[in-house]
Amino acid sequence: MSTTADASAPSAVAPPSEAPRSDARALFAVCAATLLVLMNYTAPVAVLPQTARSLGAGLTTQTWLINAITLGLAATLLVAGSLGDDFGRRRIFRSGLALLAVSTVGAAVAPDAATFVAARVVQGAASAAILAAGLGLLGHAFHTAQGRAHATARWASMLGAGIAIGPLASALLTAVGSWRWLYLVVAALAALLAAFGGRLLAESRAARAARIDVPGVLTLGAGLALLLVAVTAGRTGWLRPAVLIPAVLGVLLLAAFVAIEARGRAPMLDLALFRRPDFRLATLGAFFTGLAALGPSTVLPTLVQSLVGVSALGAAGLAFLWAGASFLVSNQMRHLGTRHTPTRQLTVGFALTAIGYLAMLGYADAHSWARTVPGLLISGAGSGLLNAALARLAVASVPADRVAMGSGANNTARYVGSALGVAASITVASSLLPAGHHGGFSAHGADAVLLLGTLTAVLGAVAALARRRVPAPVPAA
Repeated sequence: MSTTADASAPSAVAPPSEAPRSDARALFAVCAATLLVLMNYTAPVAVLPQTARSLGAGLTTQTWLINAITLGLAATLLVAGSLGDDFGRRRIFRSGLALLAVSTVGAAVAPDAATFVAARVVQGAASAAILAAGLGLLGHAFHTAQGRAHATARWASMLGAGIAIGPLASALLTAVGSWRWLYLVVAALAALLAAFGGRLLAESRAARAARIDVPGVLTLGAGLALLLVAVTAGRTGWLRPAVLIPAVLGVLLLAAFVAIEARGRAPMLDLALFRRPDFRLATLGAFFTGLAALGPSTVLPTLVQSLVGVSALGAAGLAFLWAGASFLVSNQMRHLGTRHTPTRQLTVGFALTAIGYLAMLGYADAHSWARTVPGLLISGAGSGLLNAALARLAVASVPADRVAMGSGANNTARYVGSALGVAASITVASSLLPAGHHGGFSAHGADAVLLLGTLTAVLGAVAALARRRVPAPVPAA
């Protein structure tokens, strides 16, 4: 196994008394950028109706207004992690911040839905560089189990904080001005972090020749895009050519991606990592987290606005409850993380997610947003456990010179699951309409979304429990 041997690593150049300060600076820079990424990621959630009206977007296009950034993330996270390991994690991290600033200005001034969607896809690619390289930088900076548990829990708490702040800030700025204002704020902050945040970080890279896996990038990106197109188009029927053709082509391209990675000399995903039980658990757990926790929760504010009649600010407040609970629990795991195995955290996290969804059933029929509050707090706490466990597993389940690749694989699985979860949730919510009604959402559809989330959360818990039955590998002498 090769290890990182970069002379610029803080552990190699800093005296012991300075190492904790250097680690703290790295943690601050990475957490600030992660918070910004998630604020931008969730910006449209509470103001989707207003954004759609401004851009002239129909119901199907609204799915893309939310999912475009997720597509960019899912398609480029693996390559961003691989590039970070090979060309320098700080370099990729700062490049991602610069690209986020530029693309976010594009979203702010977009004249139509197509331009906005294109800008959000580029934002996703920028966010992928920040997330994959950022978590890789933390994996390089913190070496002990306790240090990594502390750092990754802090990082995971920023996911919840960003999800909490993004919709609320977007709704507030929309109320006093325009939904476009938040993107200008994000662009300015990203530019500042790109300019000055790099000074807080030490460069690190793997000790191997750097190559770009172009065939892998193309087949993975195109395959995921076609699958997402198929799931989104399924809203009006699953057996139509518009659904079946992209679905089949997407599966074929993803199979080609696996074949390319298996034979490539410098793959962006080392398939040998899947021989590690913890890596398999991290990847599968991340996929179910996106599918079960992120997908339905992302759509919920729009459903509450449409079916219960709350304002954009009220919907943002509900999202804040869910994400606030996630933030508090993830942050607390920096003290408790090493006392509980990631497997146990994942199992409990999925169980709480399922319980929270069941507690919200019937809110639309009752026309009561208050019915969602207990369930939001419970499922949000479950999301916090999932985020903390997955961040810890992402860096601990791979060799030291593959930490950004591990982060890329983990977050790819998470956002592929999220993209599919959002598309499936909107499809389900808009397909179960009463006779004679066309367009929009229904109360039955809202309950079906919660039941779908419950089922996928239970499957995630089962997958985590199955890992507990696998004996841990015996360390080599």
